Amino acid sequence: MKRLAFAAALSVCAASSALAADFPPYAGPPRGPAPYYAPPPVAPPPYSWGGFYVGGNLGAGWSGVGTFSDSAGSTFSSTTSSTFVGGGQVGLNYEFYSGVVIGAEVMFDWAPNTQNTITLGNSVPAPLGSSATATINSRWLTTVTGKLGYAWDRLLVYGKAGGAWVGADTPSLTTPGGVVFPVSGNSSNSGWTAGIGIEWAFAGPWSARAEYDFIGLSNQTYTVGPGPAPFGGDTINTNNRNIQLLTVGLNYKFGGWW
Repeated sequence: MKRLAFAAALSVCAASSALAADFPPYAGPPRGPAPYYAPPPVAPPPYSWGGFYVGGNLGAGWSGVGTFSDSAGSTFSSTTSSTFVGGGQVGLNYEFYSGVVIGAEVMFDWAPNTQNTITLGNSVPAPLGSSATATINSRWLTTVTGKLGYAWDRLLVYGKAGGAWVGADTPSLTTPGGVVFPVSGNSSNSGWTAGIGIEWAFAGPWSARAEYDFIGLSNQTYTVGPGPAPFGGDTINTNNRNIQLLTVGLNYKFGGWW
């Protein structure tokens, strides 16, 4: 009986093992989908001021008439008026990784109404003495400058300096009696310029700027044509003339170096 019972027990164990082998292993309770982790946002690359740009500007200009002397010993008084200026600029910038920006720029502006009126007074008795009025009208100006600035991403502060050229009408000299003396001399003039500005890149390749420029002009000499003394044949010297500009502008940048 014991042997029969033992044999029956072995048979049951063998059958249970065979039945268990037909089922897959237990994997635990069912699981939901794996959680989704969004990648961290990618910061846009820092703005680069490097590249070639073109733009336009407009604003106001006014001239400092400087000092005058002549061969007739006249006394001088002068007035000047501010005027609208407008034009364009082209340039090239390079930005270092430290934020330092270097560049070069050419700017051209029309100054259609810049008028400097100079009155010459002389002690010679009237009508030959009395006074005469000379007018110098600046018409255009061009500057070629180097630039150095520092950028905080899309904000750039810069300074500029270089050479300047100014074109003007040939002046004339007129007495109160209506006598007009021709005046000869070089109507264009050259000098130096320096300025400061701030620029903001507000949308893609577009940037807006505001700028102040000072232009110091070289001395000039004018010779009055033949006529009654003291103004006929007079030689007039101008010194320390200057032009100041305050402009706003818009630039478009093509490409760049990163």
